[in-house]
Amino acid sequence: MDQQMALDLGREVLMLALKISFPLLCVGLVIGVTVSIFQAVTQIQEMTLTFVPKIVGVMIAAGFFMPWIMEQLMAFARQMFSPMVIP
Repeated sequence: MDQQMALDLGREVLMLALKISFPLLCVGLVIGVTVSIFQAVTQIQEMTLTFVPKIVGVMIAAGFFMPWIMEQLMAFARQMFSPMVIP
């Protein structure tokens, strides 16, 4: 493996990590902004109010997106291990 192949592999790994984490991060962002607006309107400054809904929402989203995430990871693993297969 030369330097260019290692850089390409690293780039692919980082892009895959961004791709599979994007839905969960978006859910956390939307819930966080919603809770922050709710806190600003009601002037409730409870710290656990921001974390608990985000944790629950991200867990539900993880369960929903898990088949897609696993398919992406399996496709990447197949792509990585396919050159190793002896014909």
